[in-house]
Amino acid sequence: MAKWTVGILAMQCLTASAFLTSAPRTTAALARRSFRTSSALGATQYLLHYDYIPDVLEKRGPYREGHLDLAKKLIAEGTCLSGGPTGEPGMEVPSGALFIFTDLEAAQLFVKEDPYTQNGIVTGHSIKEWNVVVQKE
Repeated sequence: MAKWTVGILAMQCLTASAFLTSAPRTTAALARRSFRTSSALGATQYLLHYDYIPDVLEKRGPYREGHLDLAKKLIAEGTCLSGGPTGEPGMEVPSGALFIFTDLEAAQLFVKEDPYTQNGIVTGHSIKEWNVVVQKE
């Protein structure tokens, strides 16, 4: 094989190697950028998930009215869309709750001011950004 042929093959291998090692990062970067900008409906929302204590039904009584009043206040203001208990299908005792907010600050405020979080009914929570792409019209 001629020296120039070996040189071309070596260059092709180096080029392919560089492409293969950079492709996943490039693809991941494009996917991340696409995720941040792809809310087709322009409706970024925030999902607040609560984890409850196992005996929530017995312990929530003194705090339930304040918890519901806070949720209703934020719904009236338009920053909370809905909320309610979550658990396994056919649940008798909820294991947590899910709330949908229109902005992050409202979700954070709810966690901070909720009587359930202040009094140990909630054992953990998470807030996730949700980019709505499809929904019923």
